[in-house]
Amino acid sequence: MVKRWWKWVGLAGVAGVAATGAVIARDERERRSYSPDEVRSRLHQRYDEAKQE
Repeated sequence: MVKRWWKWVGLAGVAGVAATGAVIARDERERRSYSPDEVRSRLHQRYDEAKQE
């Protein structure tokens, strides 16, 4: 019975690692989809917003 419990814990850990990898890959694709000019303009916009606070 104890072995079965550890098997489920291991399976849940593997599923968690896979889900985290999928989220990171999706975020990386989103980040890389911006052109350098878009990134620059967004950074300038965020900087201007931060200065106003």
